[in-house]
Amino acid sequence: MRLTKKGEYALRTLIRLGVAEKLGEGVISVSSLAEQEHLPFKFLEAILFELRGAGYVESLRGKHGGTRLAKPMKTIKMGDVVRLIDGKLAPIGCASETEYEKCTCPDELHCGLRMLMIDVRNAIANILDRYTLEHVVEVTLRKQALESTLKTKAKKKSVGSRHADPADGFLAALLDTKSA
Repeated sequence: MRLTKKGEYALRTLIRLGVAEKLGEGVISVSSLAEQEHLPFKFLEAILFELRGAGYVESLRGKHGGTRLAKPMKTIKMGDVVRLIDGKLAPIGCASETEYEKCTCPDELHCGLRMLMIDVRNAIANILDRYTLEHVVEVTLRKQALESTLKTKAKKKSVGSRHADPADGFLAALLDTKSA
C-alpha cells in the first residue's frame, strides 16, 4: 500500500477538522484549511467533495460558513477513509480482500510473495481499522502540548533534516501518553 497525496491530504484534513472541533473552533473555511495545511485549494475542494459525499464532513454556507466534521470522531475509522480515497490496502492485487486481482504467478495458492503480502495487508488493516479519528486527534493534541512544554525548556530540533524516528510514530505516542 502506498498512500497517495489525495489520501494523505484527506487524512490531514480530517485530523485538522477534528482538532478544530476539540478546540471549539467551529467551522473552518476551505481557504483557511488549505492555507493552514499547505494544500492546493482546488485539490482540497475535490477531496472535501468526496469526503462530503461519504458523510464524513459537511459544508455550511454563508459569511461564516466553511467545513466541519459531520460524524462523531469516534465513528471515523482511519482504514475506512484510506479505502474510500485510495482503494485497497494490499500492496499487490492478489493479496487484496476488497479489490482482488489475479496475479501472473503460476501457483498463486502456494506463492510465498502473496502470503507475505497478505500478512502486510493484514498488519496495515489491523492498525488503520483499530484507530479512529478521535484517537489520532487526541495523540496530535497531546504531542502538541508536550512540544510546547519542551520548547520552553530547550530549542526545538530541526525536523526537516532528520529521518523518520520510530519514537515519533503514532503508536509510540499513543503508548507514551497512556503510561504518563
